[in-house]
Amino acid sequence: MAHDQGKLAVFLAHRADLIDYATPIVGDRMRAEDVVQDAYIRFMPGDGGGPALDQPVGYLYRIVRNLALDLTRRRAMEHRQQGADLPWWLVPAEPRTPEQDVSHRRSVERIAAALDGLSPQARLAVEMHRFGGHTLGEIASRLGVSVPTAHRLVRDALLKIAAGMDPDMTGGR
Repeated sequence: MAHDQGKLAVFLAHRADLIDYATPIVGDRMRAEDVVQDAYIRFMPGDGGGPALDQPVGYLYRIVRNLALDLTRRRAMEHRQQGADLPWWLVPAEPRTPEQDVSHRRSVERIAAALDGLSPQARLAVEMHRFGGHTLGEIASRLGVSVPTAHRLVRDALLKIAAGMDPDMTGGR
């Protein structure tokens, strides 16, 4: 029993340092505390026995390190398996901040304004190319123009859209 009290005293004296040691390995303090708690269970055998240790502090650090690395590997493997099993559209999107939402809305408004400012032929060409995935040959055929003209229509429309995205180029609209 005195043997267990000595081990308990060693554990309690180094608990905070063990948590600090495990935190960078596992990524956050909460998980590090779980690892240190698991290390305590391994360090203090349930039957009250266990071998006498020459270097109990070193043994504790070794247990914490091994448990932390095991947890990190297990989490990485689970993350890979979850990501591999789910189709891209089921993977949850990272939540955006309100600032990112406003910025995204402004970008969409600028693109819509730039599209509205295009001629009907140029707008159809860029929509077919970017949204429909059509080739320049298909666009030329649909519009009744040559392939170089279809290319010029798409290129000029994309340049106008890009200029509309940069407020400095349009005078700060």
